[in-house]
Amino acid sequence: MIYLDNSATTRTLESAAQAAFRCMREDFFNPSSAYAPAARLEKRVNEARARLAATLGCRAEEIVYTSGGTESNNMAILGALRAMRGRGRIITSASEHPSVYELFRLLEQRGYQAVYIGTDESGAASLAELAANLTPDTALVSLMHINNETGAVTDIAAAASLIRSRAPQAVFHVDGVQAYGKLPFGCPPCDLYSVSGHKIHAPKGVGALYVRAGLRFAGGLVGGGQEQGRRSGTTNAPGILGLDAAVAAYAAHQQEWVAAMRACKTRLAERLLSLPDAYLNGPAPEDGAPHILNVSFPGVRGEVLLHALEQREIYVSTGSACSAHKKGNNRVLAAAGVRGARQEGALRLSLCPFNTLEEMDRAAEEIGRQAAFLRRYQRR
Repeated sequence: MIYLDNSATTRTLESAAQAAFRCMREDFFNPSSAYAPAARLEKRVNEARARLAATLGCRAEEIVYTSGGTESNNMAILGALRAMRGRGRIITSASEHPSVYELFRLLEQRGYQAVYIGTDESGAASLAELAANLTPDTALVSLMHINNETGAVTDIAAAASLIRSRAPQAVFHVDGVQAYGKLPFGCPPCDLYSVSGHKIHAPKGVGALYVRAGLRFAGGLVGGGQEQGRRSGTTNAPGILGLDAAVAAYAAHQQEWVAAMRACKTRLAERLLSLPDAYLNGPAPEDGAPHILNVSFPGVRGEVLLHALEQREIYVSTGSACSAHKKGNNRVLAAAGVRGARQEGALRLSLCPFNTLEEMDRAAEEIGRQAAFLRRYQRR
């Protein structure tokens, strides 16, 4: 098997799986309970919180555990807006993940003035359009750090500078789901930053949200007051300890793992772009994220090519897994100017630290073979 859909999800590390399993079977207590074993588990959860905070360069009390990226994004945007008065202007880009884009569409129906800025041809948010649309009454800006389909990296520091100068009262949220662990550790200059566990080889069902100290923020779930009153509900200790193990692995190996992904991406790009009628969608391989490559094969339907590769145990995608069952126009690629046959024939290939150069060669060879066959078949 060659698995090249790591932006959708990753295989859980053995250390992360074992940490979660031990918690479920041995340290299965509710961390909110009053007896000693539960208190010891609560201490471990707080130690994990501190280690995650250290990778983001923030304080432990600024970390809220969630169920993953979608909840982190929703909590960030809704929590910030609930704490404000009125229905202000909110800004995002046309290429955001559905958990942000569709939420903005909903907020429009509730009276907010939503602005969707364009992207450059790589898929990164257009800072020129951001600057043009920032006004003193802007309440919130939400941008993706790394685009999950093209691998484009938005300059978050530059975006933050624009926001602070033109709309100093605006809250700035960054969707860091594809960036955490893939870019140098540390928190960008923003108010809120989303992280998801299963993108970095942690179990599914756990994530985190950085909430800057002092930010006016209203949590969503009401109940027992867990997560400093920002997210009530029984603490997901198995997920948190599994995430902690994955964070520790990335902290220990980040440089070598990122270099390995970059090397595989470079090899795969070289092989694929040497094929007839193959086109890169997104930034040059050396400029974008180390793990995401989007390539089009006009004359072939991406979905058909995906299933042909599946028969050979090579697993890729045509875009975001969260939109995989939606038919029609690919909003993210369209925003980057990719339309028509190039959009229809697009494949996203996303890597992890454990892919190999040999896998890249085998995958590229099979993709080329299947694309050529399908083109002949579809032209008859």
